[in-house]
Amino acid sequence: MRHFDLAPLYRATVGFDQIADLMDRVLASDVAQPSYPPYNIEKTADDAYRISIAVAGFAEADLSVEVKEHALVVSARKSEADEGRSFLHRGIATRAFERRFTLADHVRVTGASHENGMLHIDLKREIPEALKPRRIAIARAEDVQTQKDLLDAQTVN
Repeated sequence: MRHFDLAPLYRATVGFDQIADLMDRVLASDVAQPSYPPYNIEKTADDAYRISIAVAGFAEADLSVEVKEHALVVSARKSEADEGRSFLHRGIATRAFERRFTLADHVRVTGASHENGMLHIDLKREIPEALKPRRIAIARAEDVQTQKDLLDAQTVN
């Protein structure tokens, strides 16, 4: 019984549809989330993040990292080079996968690297100047009156 009706949120807000859609997707998904491949998300600085995905057995050519529609999509397809090999035990999973991460506004991917069986994807949040906090100077009452007097004098002349 984890279903919430988000219809009132849609009716009472404008521009928050991405958040409502994200909540709807999270709440509607089953408990059985795919756990392959394992990954970490770490905060490396105030506005920087790193996603590390364990991709043992995959070469760089087998991996794909894309950003589309506010989502980071990491996928892998293993080439069929194992034909003709006979395994007595196969414990290293190299099955195809697709992992999606929803990105917040103003978060962009700055790079990706593959080393020691790990795929590292670096992200940075870049807030535009228009959205950054700015300080507003508070004028004294005498300064405001002086400006009004100057404007009145200019309009008369």
